[in-house]
Amino acid sequence: MTDNLRGALWMMLAMLGFGVEDAFFKAATATGGISPGMGTVQFGLTAMLIYAAYARHKGVPLWDAAYLQKGLLIRTGFEICGRLFFALALAYTPLSTTSAILQAAPLVVMLAAGLILGETIGPRRWAAMAVGFLGVLLIIRPSPSGIEANAILALLGMIGFAGRDVATRTAPMHIHSAQLGVLGFGVVTFAGLVIMAFEPAVFAPTLPAMGLILGTALCGVVGYTSLTAAMRTGEVSVIAPFRYSRLLVALILAYTVFGERPDTMTLAGAALIVGSGTYSLWRDGRARR
Repeated sequence: MTDNLRGALWMMLAMLGFGVEDAFFKAATATGGISPGMGTVQFGLTAMLIYAAYARHKGVPLWDAAYLQKGLLIRTGFEICGRLFFALALAYTPLSTTSAILQAAPLVVMLAAGLILGETIGPRRWAAMAVGFLGVLLIIRPSPSGIEANAILALLGMIGFAGRDVATRTAPMHIHSAQLGVLGFGVVTFAGLVIMAFEPAVFAPTLPAMGLILGTALCGVVGYTSLTAAMRTGEVSVIAPFRYSRLLVALILAYTVFGERPDTMTLAGAALIVGSGTYSLWRDGRARR
């Protein structure tokens, strides 16, 4: 088995983990078994404890002074934004819509890399980005009366995750993956506390909902670990397009579990986002050779 094939399989496993994670979280919160804030706190704490145990096993300290460096502080701020709004989007927006909008994150990363980090982007990739953002507009469908509030939640979450990915490029390279896991899911916990502060009432979660959140955390750890393995195996330009398999997982789960029937505009928008993103990654790979 080649490194590229292994990397692609790791990436698909990661996207399967993240897709099921989203479905578990939505199932737990959409039914009222647990509030979005409390669910996010339980999710973050559980995954953080798993990574803390992993860090201890590897002999890696949980705290590193680099956490306070500018790059990681900016990354943490964007992570809070992404986790906060994405959790609310999962709870209140159709899974298919939320997942489709999330797929635009790599395009936003590429846009920021060109405008902020000074990376060279050719006219074809600029055109591909424009097509991808057109796909986002097809999904959220702005009108003279405004944009549907729940779609804005998914859009803000996507921008937060994209900002996190851009900031990661400037973060210290010596940080161990276990430390990033502890830090990242600690941020998830904080985002949940912020959501809870604005929730109208606190109520005891049901046992089934808590079980679903436990599944959310386990799938999140599988996804994060597999994604790390994928990015360290093979060529990134070959492996990265398999990131879009997450949308396929989401659409299948949205249809079979939640009974969602995405309309033609949503599917067309998703196709434009995935197509433009895949093309952009392919062009980026050619440019680096």
